[in-house]
Amino acid sequence: MSFQELFSLKGKTAIVTGGGRGLGMQISEIYAEAGANVVVCSRNLEACQQVSETLIAKGVRSLALKCDVSSPEDIQYVVDETVKEFGRIDILVNNSGVSWGAPALEMPADKWDKVMDINLKAIFLFSQAVGKIMKEQGSGKIINIASIAGLGGQDPNVMDAIGYSTSKGAVIAFTKDLAVKLAPYNIHVNAIAPGFFPTKMAKMVLDYSGEKILERTPAGRFGSDDDMKGPALFLASDASNYVYGHVLVVDGGATAGVQ
Repeated sequence: MSFQELFSLKGKTAIVTGGGRGLGMQISEIYAEAGANVVVCSRNLEACQQVSETLIAKGVRSLALKCDVSSPEDIQYVVDETVKEFGRIDILVNNSGVSWGAPALEMPADKWDKVMDINLKAIFLFSQAVGKIMKEQGSGKIINIASIAGLGGQDPNVMDAIGYSTSKGAVIAFTKDLAVKLAPYNIHVNAIAPGFFPTKMAKMVLDYSGEKILERTPAGRFGSDDDMKGPALFLASDASNYVYGHVLVVDGGATAGVQ
């Protein structure tokens, strides 16, 4: 394959959850630039519509759909509408996520459940629904957005959100296990574990401990508006056709020296 063929997504269809802002928007943009039709979904339909309009301006087709990823009915709606419009699903990016900051011994059980429903259960349900389509097609790429918070314990002076860290650790384990289960059907399941990007969800942590985080980041900066694009394109394209169950860390070197 040529360089262009390896990284082209021309004619493919992608679903990006939480695609109306932040990392999901970055990923949606690069997929459209690579030629994919992109379905952008989240609870905020207006934000998704704005992103979808910018993608259409790049010369691809795009849908904006309202979806609460904690609802199995909403997930099935997105899957059905995508197949109805495009006939197939080649790429799924499970990006939607929430967090809840609280000391471990004071974490409310209902907030724990909310984090797990959106960060973990939704990934299972979306992957299951889309995986059935991909199995029939004989191909597909599932990319789960984890976090470096899921790689180990977090200093409470930097990040005190045990539900979030636990959910992202579970996403990593889920990714590896599902990769083994679906590899025989030519479905690639991988994950990206971002470090700190100045997104809306990360704002509270960065306001509280941004300086400490930068001190522990060899690159000396937070993730930019472009830093997620390359990794996401790699895992969605033919360039990663022999990559299964991998967790690609994108963190400016923050975890490179952690033993």
